[in-house]
Amino acid sequence: MDAVTYPDKDVIEYSQKSFVPLQVPFDAKPLSDDFNIKWTPTLITLGFDGKEHHRTVGFLDPDGFIANSLLGIGKYHFDNDRYPEALSFFDTIIADHSQSKTIAEAIFLQGVSRYKNSGDPKPLKEAYETLSNKYPDSEWTQRAYPYRLL
Repeated sequence: MDAVTYPDKDVIEYSQKSFVPLQVPFDAKPLSDDFNIKWTPTLITLGFDGKEHHRTVGFLDPDGFIANSLLGIGKYHFDNDRYPEALSFFDTIIADHSQSKTIAEAIFLQGVSRYKNSGDPKPLKEAYETLSNKYPDSEWTQRAYPYRLL
């Protein structure tokens, strides 16, 4: 990622305005033990309290890195019951990063966040329908499968 992703101008700009990046060697003790790092690169989204909200292992291209980071920040807000804030990140992934590997999870979490924000189950069914039409083989389609009955 040092040769391709991190030097990318979009990644640099996004990182500078969106979060505090910290790069640590995979064998740096005690952090590698504290965060159970077994392979590099391992990207972890932590909250202000140090709790983990998202983890990805392996190389990401620049667009994938940005989409993955958006997902991690969205999941931070989701985990802290801030659904409108979470939705803004999931919506951005869906609108601007449609080719990323994170999109199916973003669609799933968008539906759940809309439901939790409103109490209306319709977004859950809509998420399943979108996933089953566009990403029928995704694990997120399988996870949303019960929502088809709503």
